[in-house]
Amino acid sequence: MMSLSLPRHHLLLPKPRLGWKPSSKVCLGFGLTAGKRASFQVKFAKRSEDRIREALATTPKVELSVSSYDTAWVAMVPSPEFPECPCFPKFVDWILENQQPDGSWGFYHLHPCLIKDALLSTLACILALKRWNAGEEHIKRGLCFIGSNFVLAIDEHLLAPVGFNIIFPGLVEYAIDMELKLPVKQSDIDAVLYLRNLELESGHTREGKKAYLAYVAEGLGKLLDWQEIMKYQKNNGSLFNSPSTTAAAMIYSQNAKALEYLCSLEQKFGDSVPTSYPVSMHGQLCSIDNFEKFGISQHFKYEIKSILDQTYRCWVQKVEELMSNISTCALAFRLLRMNGYDVSSEYLAQYDEKSTFDNSMEGYLKDVNAVLELYKASQVKIFAEEEVLDKLKSWTSHFLREELSTYMTNDHRNVFKEVDYALKFPFYANLDRLEHKKNIEQCYIEDFQILKTAYMWAKKNKLDQLKFARQKVAYCYLSAAATIFSPEASEARMSWAKNGVLTTVVDDFFDIGGSREELQSLILLVEKWDGNHEQIHCSELVNIIFSALRSTINDLGTKASALQNRNVTDHMVKIWLSLMNSMMEEAEWLRNNAVPTLDEYMENGYVSFALGPIILPALYFVGPKLSEDVVQDPEYQNLFRLVSTCGRLLNDIHSFEREGKEGKLNSVALRILHSNGSVSEEEAKRETMNLIDSTRCELLRMVLQSKSSVVPRTCKEFFWNMSRILHLFYMRTDGFSSPKEMMSAVNAVIYEPLDVSHLLSKCALEL
Repeated sequence: MMSLSLPRHHLLLPKPRLGWKPSSKVCLGFGLTAGKRASFQVKFAKRSEDRIREALATTPKVELSVSSYDTAWVAMVPSPEFPECPCFPKFVDWILENQQPDGSWGFYHLHPCLIKDALLSTLACILALKRWNAGEEHIKRGLCFIGSNFVLAIDEHLLAPVGFNIIFPGLVEYAIDMELKLPVKQSDIDAVLYLRNLELESGHTREGKKAYLAYVAEGLGKLLDWQEIMKYQKNNGSLFNSPSTTAAAMIYSQNAKALEYLCSLEQKFGDSVPTSYPVSMHGQLCSIDNFEKFGISQHFKYEIKSILDQTYRCWVQKVEELMSNISTCALAFRLLRMNGYDVSSEYLAQYDEKSTFDNSMEGYLKDVNAVLELYKASQVKIFAEEEVLDKLKSWTSHFLREELSTYMTNDHRNVFKEVDYALKFPFYANLDRLEHKKNIEQCYIEDFQILKTAYMWAKKNKLDQLKFARQKVAYCYLSAAATIFSPEASEARMSWAKNGVLTTVVDDFFDIGGSREELQSLILLVEKWDGNHEQIHCSELVNIIFSALRSTINDLGTKASALQNRNVTDHMVKIWLSLMNSMMEEAEWLRNNAVPTLDEYMENGYVSFALGPIILPALYFVGPKLSEDVVQDPEYQNLFRLVSTCGRLLNDIHSFEREGKEGKLNSVALRILHSNGSVSEEEAKRETMNLIDSTRCELLRMVLQSKSSVVPRTCKEFFWNMSRILHLFYMRTDGFSSPKEMMSAVNAVIYEPLDVSHLLSKCALEL
């Protein structure tokens, strides 16, 4: 999660970016993400256990997302020997290579609520480029984004990164000092600076505010005494494990230890940095905490013991990373004590008074997560006389109840739901199974298992060896899991996902991976599906692809034929053959520099968009019997044509520039080309969007109509659901081709937790 705060109330989370929030989720295995309310039934197969075990053993550190904001600050650091040159030039290159199409940097393209994060990240990247006179066009596009959205910086109703009202005005002043022409009104600049003055003059003089101002020091620059700021420097050379704050310290104080820390980040991460490092100890402890909450810790006894042994050694040695962070210290105490380690509550004495908490940065920001961890730790009392824990429980429970009463009515964040549950059900008055039931909504492990099975299937069929092919197993299963979610439809999901992967491979093979002879050989093999293939000499690539196709289609065909009480394998083969012929047609157009008419392109293009093998075979697994007459009916064909047309046109709009550079034609380019210059790119895209809108309306109309309809409603909904997923994939860009664009959707549909607050009242009755 991004480090967001509401007016007057803050969570101490990392500065600007979308990233990992340890209190809400933990990485399991090869990317499997489970949360405190994870929705899966605990039936881990041995392979699942092995993958998680392998991740814990060989990749113990939590994988962190790149922060454009922090990367920009590191990019601004000058070389100590040659101040006119960047100390980390690769970071400047990363900025140049990672600007979003709208001119921004960051994660605004994932959700509009991230606009303040985007403003910070974008302005920081602009400053880094300006500092080294690089990327003039990037700067122009970035400034355009800033100008279009600047007024939102003063909207106090929008979620904002921690420190926004201090850091963003500071960046604005830096931009003015650099003589950058911000395309904004002076009155808006004055309003932003006024917000900073309000926060600086808020009247708080305690140590917590001093620590907070040090945490956001890059926004204050020369206004600070940097020698005082360096009092917060950690043993690893960083300030608060923050690359951005540490980079600012290096810029303003030329601190050698700060430079060593930044150099270590470059060595570890290459050309970019996360928003905070290190965070591994907290991440591992959160993993154990979640394993116990899900009731699966017994599967990972050895790995848990190894992590806890290391944590205990750090506890005894009072390692800074453990002791200096409230949440990490409290969580370590609770887990160590509950797992039989001899830990004294005296180590928590530094937090047993609320005044001590108030004088910390967490206290200044009212970090509810930190207080919740302290409250949980206070309950793990094993001696009658543990005054430290009694004091902790007293003030933390009071604090949490106050925060809950203030914010629960208008703030539904998971942390407050967890606070409510923790206050209602202390751990000593709760049963394990009820705790597991609260954290795990039942019967959804299948999504995880099927996704893992899909990965195993791709590997078994050597599809991961095809270097030219995009690896889109998770994306393909996203489209299945997001649209076909009933438990009994698992075979339909698997058909959808496997054929989605295969169509991606075949598409890339026809596009860039295969020669003309290889493409012809593959088509010939499909044409002779059950014939003698020995006389057809094929390359290794063709053999891999055809073997995967044949085994998968035959397997799905056998299962579907049994359900349909008729042979449907031949139909599946025809669907694939039709797709390959359409792809071959496009390949020939490109090879011969042919220019089809728009009608010719669309007649071929809706088939080559490759939804046929994904949707149509899956329909056989839905339940209703589909006779040959239904499959041949114009209604069935029109449903497929309409959804495929939507997909083709959406893809064409977002791939227009990329394909143009590759010498390819699509419907947008053809509209412009055949107009003899009378239609501009903008007009062509607008006409295409209008066609998408009308096609989508027609599709929905066909799906909803019942009169004279021969295709069962459950089958028709597949076409509509595919249309919905297509619009999601192509909402802002070509989300399917992008390696990151849809990962948030993958996480939300497949990995991230579902809300189980409806169980609370039932749990209360049972207790």
